[in-house]
Amino acid sequence: MSSVAQPYPVRTGLDVIDAKEHLRRAIRAEREKRSPRVLARAADDFAQVVGDMPQLRGAGCVAVYVSRPKEPGTIPLIERLSQRGVEVLLPVLGAGLQRDWAWYTATEDFAVRAPGRPPEPAGPPLGADALAEAQVIVVPALAVDTSGARLGQGGGWYDRVLAHANPAAPTVGMVFPEELYDAAVRPLPQQEHDRPIDLVATTAGWQRLVEV
Repeated sequence: MSSVAQPYPVRTGLDVIDAKEHLRRAIRAEREKRSPRVLARAADDFAQVVGDMPQLRGAGCVAVYVSRPKEPGTIPLIERLSQRGVEVLLPVLGAGLQRDWAWYTATEDFAVRAPGRPPEPAGPPLGADALAEAQVIVVPALAVDTSGARLGQGGGWYDRVLAHANPAAPTVGMVFPEELYDAAVRPLPQQEHDRPIDLVATTAGWQRLVEV
């Protein structure tokens, strides 16, 4: 775990919502500093680390997010899983950020349906309940701490959609190494509705956060 360039609120008296927004702004600013070449290399590293996790090696269906430009890249991971015969579920936001999923077919089929949204698959939407088919769920995060707390983008999409998941399916957060926080020293701010995750992967490796 790296403490280099690891933002954390230093002001006292911040409420949870303000502390989250402070962290989001700071982490996004750090992500903006990565060059396209660095991000591409990291995406390949993530594909190897996450693709080789034992939880994914035996899975027949995995849900994965489609990354935006400065996020930990998932395209190499999605392609790697598909090439070895894994069925890959991808989010479909639809109107009003509705919760939906579609099967991955080909990267060339992705479409950006609105500015700022991640690319979405072209296949027909399957409904929110399709997530129950996934044996592992790879979720986006701005940061994760060692207790399983996850800092998302702020829309709450994954916190809501995970209600449709198979309870036995572990969740894997993907973050850059410095975005993994020590919960004993720098716990991430959390609200009651926030859902913890089970495992975290960085470019350097993965670890279990809670027993699954």
